[in-house]
Amino acid sequence: MIAHVLGARPNFVKAAPVIAALSGRQDLAGGPVREQRVIHTGQHYDERMSEVFFRELGLPEPDVNLGVGSGSHASQTAAIMVALEKEFIERSPELVMVYGDVNSTIAAALVAAKLHIPVAHVEAGLRSFDMTMPEEVNRRLVDQLSNLLFVTSPEAVGHLAAEGVEVGRVHFVGNPMIDTLLSHLDAFETEAVRAAHGLPERYIVATLHRPANVDDPAVAAGLVKRLHEIADLAEVVMPVHPRGRKVLTEAGLDDHPRVKLLEPLGYVDFVAAVRGAAVVVTDSGGVQEETTILGVPCLTVRPNTERPITITHGTNRLVTAEGLVPAVEQALTAVTGEREVPPLWDGKAGPRIARVVGDWLDG
Repeated sequence: MIAHVLGARPNFVKAAPVIAALSGRQDLAGGPVREQRVIHTGQHYDERMSEVFFRELGLPEPDVNLGVGSGSHASQTAAIMVALEKEFIERSPELVMVYGDVNSTIAAALVAAKLHIPVAHVEAGLRSFDMTMPEEVNRRLVDQLSNLLFVTSPEAVGHLAAEGVEVGRVHFVGNPMIDTLLSHLDAFETEAVRAAHGLPERYIVATLHRPANVDDPAVAAGLVKRLHEIADLAEVVMPVHPRGRKVLTEAGLDDHPRVKLLEPLGYVDFVAAVRGAAVVVTDSGGVQEETTILGVPCLTVRPNTERPITITHGTNRLVTAEGLVPAVEQALTAVTGEREVPPLWDGKAGPRIARVVGDWLDG
């Protein structure tokens, strides 16, 4: 049995094509290659941040929801570990598959490693080289614990080699998040989202939730000031992530008449809104990848990114809060030219991963 551990929005988007591809593999007897079990940790407990993704992405309903909810990094990770240990001991999976870099990912990898259960990490080898980011801590440790490492871009192979990971464990397969994006292109109806939320023809999508941007009230207030200045140029539409909602609203985020706050959107509606945006302002890793394929100018409010390929092959650009307004002004007037799509971002990463997993387990 293969156990997929999912806890946050990006996990669901990455896992959907992998689970589908593994379901489609047939053994010599004509049945599925392996039983699969989907474990939702409940790290994202808002319905719009988790359950809606199962419906929209065609994922099977979770076999179990651990319901851990929010908390500090330590308390949340510990709660997930305790629940997963019980689950793994009872079910004895052959392989635990983890995705991305959230607390659910590191918790599952630690528990599996201590129970001597092999681990496969989808989206391995990404590095921001910023150890102040919890995600960077998570992804580095998970890669050291994993038996199979599936990488989405060429530079990740080099990062893993530099850290001493055996080359035979590393597989360059492409990006399963792009599989999901490409398979749902027809569903991303920008006009429907505009009508549903009263959006104008030209608008900017903003999404900010990283601790460095929203935990400190002074930093958040500075960002709100910049967002208000951007709203003078075009309406700003912001689905407000549960993380940071309080500090951003207390800083007066919705005081500007052209800043429109929305509740978190489902995957289809969110990407449809991004697809129609003139510019996207974000600190999200996944959004950097989605805008790369959609051809939408993306300004990432961070000093670094673990996805540099979205800069070299996409529309992404790193900006400071102070440089945000002139960057938006430039993006609103720039003409986007032809871009080279990142290698293997072709919608076939899921089947590649399934083939490696099946062969590895059979061997």
